[in-house]
Amino acid sequence: MGLMELRGTISRDRPLLVVAMHEEALHYGFELPVLVTGPGKVHAAIAVATLLAGERPSSIVNVGTAGALRAGLEGIHEIGTVSQHDFDDAGLHDITGQHFGAPIVIGDGLVLTTGDRFVAGGPVRDALAQHADLVDMEGYAVAAACIAADIPLRLIKIVSDDAGRDAAASWVDGVADLAHALSVWVNNNLL
Repeated sequence: MGLMELRGTISRDRPLLVVAMHEEALHYGFELPVLVTGPGKVHAAIAVATLLAGERPSSIVNVGTAGALRAGLEGIHEIGTVSQHDFDDAGLHDITGQHFGAPIVIGDGLVLTTGDRFVAGGPVRDALAQHADLVDMEGYAVAAACIAADIPLRLIKIVSDDAGRDAAASWVDGVADLAHALSVWVNNNLL
C-alpha cells in the first residue's frame, strides 16, 4: 500500500477523519471518509494539503495515538495547543524576526508536541515533558495544513504509551484496542 490512502467519499457536509497509520484506521467503516497519511510530519502535511487542494470537507478530525509525557495521563483527549519539538522556531525568529513554526492554538485542551521522532524515553522525553502533555508525529502538520486551507479542525489523541523505554512495544501491543476505542469516540461524537 502507498503512504496516502483515502477511504470513502469527501463531502462538504461531513468531517474527514485523518489518521497516520493503517493500524489506526482498522475500525472505521464508510460513515465518514478516512485519510491515511503515513507516519511523520512530511507525509501528514503532503497528504492533507494534497487532498485539500481538490476537496473541501466540513472539517478535519485528526484521530490517533500519542505518548503521554505526564504520569497518570491516559484515555482520549482533545488537543488545545500543538507545537513542534524538532523545529527551531525561536532560533529562526532570532535570525529573521519571523515565526515559521510557532505553536498553534486550537482551543481548550491538552498540549501536544509533534516531531519526526518516535519518543521512547531518555533526555528527549524529559525535555518535552517540560512544556507538553502528549507527543506524536503528525498533529502539528495536520493542524498547519488545515489552517493554511482555512478548514476547521480537531485533534483527538488516545494515550498509547508513556513515551518511555517500552513505548514501541506498548504501541504495537495496544494499537488495535486503541483504534477501536477511537472508533467508539468517533461514533459517539461525530456521527
